[in-house]
Amino acid sequence: MRQGKGYIFAKRFLDISVSLFALIVLSPVFLGISLFYLFGDNRGPVFYVQRRIGQNHREFGIYKFRSMVVDAEAKLYANQKLYMEFVNNGYKLPTEADPRITRFGAFLRKTSLDEIPQFINILLGDMSVVGPRPVVETELTEYGDRVETFLSVKPGAMGVWQASGRSDIQYPERADLELSYVYSADMWFDFKILAQNMLAIVRREGAM
Repeated sequence: MRQGKGYIFAKRFLDISVSLFALIVLSPVFLGISLFYLFGDNRGPVFYVQRRIGQNHREFGIYKFRSMVVDAEAKLYANQKLYMEFVNNGYKLPTEADPRITRFGAFLRKTSLDEIPQFINILLGDMSVVGPRPVVETELTEYGDRVETFLSVKPGAMGVWQASGRSDIQYPERADLELSYVYSADMWFDFKILAQNMLAIVRREGAM
């Protein structure tokens, strides 16, 4: 599981190159979505920032385009029934069953456009292009005595779980899939997972 310096350097070089390229190419998308939130019906913050647990337990704020109403997280915790459904469904809610999601937000999620701002996290070094999905702190219980192994690598925007079906796969199977990356990480495996994720996005597999 120990990653060599050559692999770490190559992975970081790839992360910086891909994230810079993506942020430049996708800048019109950033502008279009930003204008919608500045002047559209659901005015408010463009980004939704949520605390996640990264490599070696380091907390960071993950960036997404906001797909929910303002103060959505507070409304989730205030609704006990909704929160229990959230936990029981692998710490997610299906778009059609989540009253906090806006119509425009549902479109962003279905097309995975809400995930684009994570290239900012990748550029900053919080995340990698490929790696286990960063989780909220309460999700760490799903990894049991394998938490340290799970957090030994940098989390990623794309990983084995997403490539295998994303929201269609729940815990504990999800934990096994994420850990399979930790045990097998190398550049060839990264490129393979990247290709599988791109195919899953095109097919909209597991999108919520």
